[in-house]
Amino acid sequence: MLLDTASLYFRAYFGVPDSVKAPDGTPVNAVRGLLDFIDRLVKDHRPDALVACMDADWRPHWRVELIPSYKAHRVAAEHAQGPDTEEVPDTLSPQVPVIEAVLDAVGIARVGVAGYEADDVIGTYTAHATGPVDIVTGDRDLYQLVDDARGVRVLYPVKGVGTLQMTDEAFLREKYGVDGPGYADLALLRGDPSDGLPGVPGIGEKTAARLLADFGDLAGIMAAAEDPKARLTPAQRRRLTEAAPYLAVAPKVVRVAGDVPLPDVPTELPRTPRDPELLDALAARWGLGGSLRRLLETLAA
Repeated sequence: MLLDTASLYFRAYFGVPDSVKAPDGTPVNAVRGLLDFIDRLVKDHRPDALVACMDADWRPHWRVELIPSYKAHRVAAEHAQGPDTEEVPDTLSPQVPVIEAVLDAVGIARVGVAGYEADDVIGTYTAHATGPVDIVTGDRDLYQLVDDARGVRVLYPVKGVGTLQMTDEAFLREKYGVDGPGYADLALLRGDPSDGLPGVPGIGEKTAARLLADFGDLAGIMAAAEDPKARLTPAQRRRLTEAAPYLAVAPKVVRVAGDVPLPDVPTELPRTPRDPELLDALAARWGLGGSLRRLLETLAA
């Protein structure tokens, strides 16, 4: 099981009231909410191994070089002239180091790799997996990794993690008309404002799905745009031709990496905490209470 950790703690932050606080009054709603999420996921799905995948770089330079608008709107205004800083709620940022410290003390693998997003870490673990993989994320970009033959599916939270949309190839075909790899081509053609991807003007989701059905993949679509005999409308041909520079670089930006240099860390679920003394101190300092206790009981069982 691979967790898109930031996606989950954002959901926890907005789903758990900020009245959930540490003894000193600091909000810990994201911390406790994430622990509750992990507890529920382990109880319901009983994974053999679990990795909390992290964004070591949420806006990698190599992606921005190819498409400068990539996630540009998410850069905090006060840092617009300095290093990229993702705009996050003021009371969430201080909770992220606490989340990291608690996961480490529990012994849950936490992996981020410099220069890459959590999506890329997830993509690489998935590429190397020898058995089924469940990816837990609220980010549809990872639909591109769905692969029934390899047992790779995305568990998309609908309401917390108690109600999950099981995303397999049948779901993707019914909803979008594409398979896993086809979802990446669909996304780059239609664009994605949340990621700053412009897409091809005039080509929305339905048209993109139809083009992929007719021509197979992005390469097939671009070959058709250059073939006067191919069944494209004049407007579609013009739009694709005009967007050719964007479409030449977009696949590298949109497709998750599968070759990230992963650290050699144990990924098996721990039965007992890695650092019990530190965990006790963290639990007392941050008032983790029942959320941590339930997770530890679940892991022990």
